[in-house]
Amino acid sequence: MKKHRKLKIFLCVLVILAVGIAGYTGVSGWISSLPKLNYTYNADPSAAVAYPDADFAVISDIHIYDSSLGTEGTAFETALYSDRKLLLDSQDLLDYAIKEILDAGAKFVLVPGDLTKDGELVCHQIAAEKLRRLIDGGLKVYVIPGNHDISNPGAVSFSGDDTMPVASAAPEDFTRIYADFGYNDALARDTDSLSYVAEPVEGLWLLALDACRYRENQPGHEEIVGGKISQSTENWIEQVLAEAIEKHKAVMVMIHHGVVEHWDGQSQLHPDYLIEDYTHFGKLLASYHVRLAFTGHYHAHDIAKGTFGDSYLYDVETGALVTAPCPIRYCALKGNRFSVESVTIVDKLHPGTGFAENAEAFVKTTVENEAIKTLKKYWVSDEDAETIADAVGDAFVAHYAGDENPAERPAFDEGRLGLWGRIIFGTQKYVVDGLWHDLPPADSNVIFSLD
Repeated sequence: MKKHRKLKIFLCVLVILAVGIAGYTGVSGWISSLPKLNYTYNADPSAAVAYPDADFAVISDIHIYDSSLGTEGTAFETALYSDRKLLLDSQDLLDYAIKEILDAGAKFVLVPGDLTKDGELVCHQIAAEKLRRLIDGGLKVYVIPGNHDISNPGAVSFSGDDTMPVASAAPEDFTRIYADFGYNDALARDTDSLSYVAEPVEGLWLLALDACRYRENQPGHEEIVGGKISQSTENWIEQVLAEAIEKHKAVMVMIHHGVVEHWDGQSQLHPDYLIEDYTHFGKLLASYHVRLAFTGHYHAHDIAKGTFGDSYLYDVETGALVTAPCPIRYCALKGNRFSVESVTIVDKLHPGTGFAENAEAFVKTTVENEAIKTLKKYWVSDEDAETIADAVGDAFVAHYAGDENPAERPAFDEGRLGLWGRIIFGTQKYVVDGLWHDLPPADSNVIFSLD
């Protein structure tokens, strides 16, 4: 009898805990869904302006690294294998991409942030020097900062087991170094961020938005990964969008952080890769007939459509140039239709050397390392952690490449896991499932209307 009574008490406690957790989750989820800023949405559907014809390229997250900061030793190896960036090849990859773009006939180039490994001044100077070759070739180039680029406490050099701080770009350094990459040609600039408006072709406004939180970075801490805009910047954005309608200008946006969720569950696992208030901010842009937002940050090559009532917005996310498969987008606006063709350069940079295969294997290894580190925090056994991490690595590699094909998803036998491993995997299975499910439209080569 005592055993039955204890069991009943135990079950009651579990039910109470479950109800409490569910209630807390529901309330906290509702609170987090509320807007953090005040938005004034445009209510005039007749104000849409057709996009003018334009041809342009997009590269993102080039993460230039200067090898003079160190390429050997335990500290550098730890940094290299804790991320998915081909840092040692970053300059060669950018050189190859620049040559490809110059040969392709694009008229301007967008670079949506993360120009350097961690904001090192020397890396910014190299990035600007290389990108200037595009300007010298007759193209316009527009950049914005990413979370790695300004006042970053991670700006260091490596020597053996040690790291030493090096100069990181301040906001004024960024606009000085990249003066000819959007800032000098700006029609308007925001006073509370490094956001600006440019007109790459007649009738088309590029709203380049800086949502990075570098002002919050502190020495000795990790840089702030997430992005948000202030109320002051939001007000400025509304003024720009209203003026664009008044002057019959079509608008497209460039911003480092995503404005549309790119897989079911991204906002749960990686909220810092979406701008804070992304659902409300996306609705704001769509209400003013912005149909295209060019983003980076997540290192994945993906396009996702956000729908807001009768309006919509495409988030065209470009994979990192330093993460296999190292893509370039070639975009065209014609007859109010948007088309994109993507090429990869990981398989072209060092042909016949196995570079592409090794680069993809490197990406999977670094993802697995992070997954194992996370799983060990939940006391998952070494064997189960490696098994789960292998599935997570495959899923991220597929998502980074874009156009995920579920038919290529490796089989996964949960029966191989121990009881605790199965429990933990069950709570995180949404990640693997979500990454393998490609939300429409297609990611690499696609055409769609902007009416």
